[in-house]
Amino acid sequence: MNNNIKHHFATGIAFLFLIMWYYALHSVGFFDYVGSLMPESYHGSGLMLGIGLGMTPAFFIWSRFNRWAEKKLNIKGKYYEDGFYKKDDPK
Repeated sequence: MNNNIKHHFATGIAFLFLIMWYYALHSVGFFDYVGSLMPESYHGSGLMLGIGLGMTPAFFIWSRFNRWAEKKLNIKGKYYEDGFYKKDDPK
């Protein structure tokens, strides 16, 4: 099987992981709990805060998995954040 197809398959698995993480947090009531900590007029903001807080670890795991899969499959490319955070200091 072609490495690109393997990479697409691995990315699909990682995306399914993100979906499952979201539904796991939703099923245990994490989003409702964070929303209930806010005043009633800010419930929507609390929901968005809960989604952001709850999904942050999942996106970190997702990014590490994608980097691992690309290294394992010898996929070459340039990451935006690598160029952004790269130190061009001549010292």
